[in-house]
Amino acid sequence: MLKNLIHQRYKKLENYQKFFNPYPARSFGFNKKTFAVSRFSIQEIRKSFVNFSRSQKSVFLAGRILSWRNQGKIIFADLVDEGGKLQLVFTKDETESFNLLKNTFDIGDILEAQGRVFKTGQGEESLLVKKARLLAKSLKPWPPTWFGLEDVEERYRRRYLDFFFHPEVKEKLIKCSKIISNLRFLLENEGFLEVETPILQPLPGGALAKPFETYFRDLKQPMYLRIAPELYLKRLLVGGFEKIFEIGKNFRNEGIDREHNPEFTMMELYWAYQDYQGLMKAVRRWLQTLAKKIGLKKLIFNRQTIKFFGPWRTVFYADLIKKCDKRPLAEISAEEIDEIFKKKIRPKIIQPTFVIHLPKSFSPLSKSCESNPDLTERFQLIVGGMELVNGFSELNDPKEQRRRLEEQEKKYRAGHLEASRLDENFLEALEYGMPPAAGLGLGIDRLVALFTDSHSIREVMAFPSLREKILRKNLKKRP
Repeated sequence: MLKNLIHQRYKKLENYQKFFNPYPARSFGFNKKTFAVSRFSIQEIRKSFVNFSRSQKSVFLAGRILSWRNQGKIIFADLVDEGGKLQLVFTKDETESFNLLKNTFDIGDILEAQGRVFKTGQGEESLLVKKARLLAKSLKPWPPTWFGLEDVEERYRRRYLDFFFHPEVKEKLIKCSKIISNLRFLLENEGFLEVETPILQPLPGGALAKPFETYFRDLKQPMYLRIAPELYLKRLLVGGFEKIFEIGKNFRNEGIDREHNPEFTMMELYWAYQDYQGLMKAVRRWLQTLAKKIGLKKLIFNRQTIKFFGPWRTVFYADLIKKCDKRPLAEISAEEIDEIFKKKIRPKIIQPTFVIHLPKSFSPLSKSCESNPDLTERFQLIVGGMELVNGFSELNDPKEQRRRLEEQEKKYRAGHLEASRLDENFLEALEYGMPPAAGLGLGIDRLVALFTDSHSIREVMAFPSLREKILRKNLKKRP
């Protein structure tokens, strides 16, 4: 059945192609002198419908056919673009090439129409089409049952259909763009400079994570997709930059769940002559301001009200562990402690909470607390059970940093593939002197998920990672 429908669409395309180009480069309304296009959006037509109707001005519209109702000598169709929907009316008397169009257009086709606006006898705002043409043929029938599709994986695989049929899904990506642009505006207004650092790196560093590996043929050496930009951003601190940030992709060769995707967007920020406490105050101010900027007055996440505006709680990491496990901390291994926190404690922290003073054993880049060298001046902001921000006073003692990275390198060589690597170039930069500083990483996808009440970060990603399905019947083996 599907093959027959596809075959019919190909035949329609072939027939139309005998008369017109089915994939034209320019619009009806294209002005060759000014190179401008006089096309209106449906939103503009709707907003000023009375004026367009009175003037009887011919207008150009373009969009996708959402419905097609053939009644012989008259055809009604719904056209949609990014801003809305409008009914098109084709008639045998008014529309040029009526029979050709009647036997060509299908639901899903992208077309351009020229005509005048009017109201039908039933009061429907419409465009009486004088002429129309195909801009792109939909060679596959659009699924009529997409609205009720329950297979989430299938929705992610055909994300383009998901965006088209579910405006609320598309709205999350629009909100993501607004969040990032407002975040940039906030930081730039406070004197921060946006920078870029390498995504391909000779050594992965800046986080505890397993990297993706590739190979640089010309240099004849292995390379890694970055797990974090931290070590390069700190080089910029050495170079005299004092307030910097970067928003970009990180890659970690890990599993997929509601909070993790191997490819994700992170904002990292470094602030010279600042410490973790000053940074915590700034984080609260920035995120609360950001929420207001995008119009959030009340924050609901996973059916729970988040008290986002106002003071946030601060708790000690060790105190949380003690409440969950009565053994002395000295008797619990670092791996156990980390597991207890991630699996038993963090999911239950719903209201915005700064968890501070994490152990040095899994904070190799953080400055130690002066009162207890086994703990670090590090914080995590937990909201809705998710780690939203990780930040700390940066370790700038090159001797201590070398010692810690040597310990991490031993772990890596013993089989712990998530351990940090010993990066001699970074250590050399530190030896030239890095100012005291505070830095953080903010998970953009998690922030958007929080602000849009999304169950998983995959919901706010345009194309989350999936196991690829390959149609092998059309593929030929490469030589």
